[in-house]
Amino acid sequence: MEKLIITPKTKVYDLLEAYPQLEETLIDIAPPFKKLKNPVLRKTIARVTTLAQAAIVGGVKVEEMITRLRSEIGQTSVETIIEETGNYITEKPQWFDQTEITRTIDIREILNAGEQPVHEVLSVIKGLQGNETLKVVAPFIPAPLIDKSLSLNYHHWLDKKGEDEYWVYFKN
Repeated sequence: MEKLIITPKTKVYDLLEAYPQLEETLIDIAPPFKKLKNPVLRKTIARVTTLAQAAIVGGVKVEEMITRLRSEIGQTSVETIIEETGNYITEKPQWFDQTEITRTIDIREILNAGEQPVHEVLSVIKGLQGNETLKVVAPFIPAPLIDKSLSLNYHHWLDKKGEDEYWVYFKN
């Protein structure tokens, strides 16, 4: 199986198929994940459960879970993910102007509530006028969000601020 980029939307089953060694890491993160050793649960519940949902069940923050899982397999750096996708703009683009940021969305709060931020963020991006720019604060590279914005021909800039903080700027 082709190695996948770990995101909150990654299904537990897909994660363990791609990276079977992460089963023990999941159990270490949250003991309730011991149930994954049950073959029936693994083939049923794990197929439909995302890591974001699993984090809620395990009582852990989704960004901490994603960071730890990515770290275990060496997916912690922007460079690793950029190599795998080849699409992310990490150099400051000419269109970027700090004064044009009209709104900021911190998706960490949305993720911690167990929700997916893609639709909310895309709704704001689609409403950007003229030179307006949206700033998104994320605990990891929000690959599905960037990929979706690329498919809709929006511009972005991914700026790594720390080990678990990324700022992504979007513009029409």
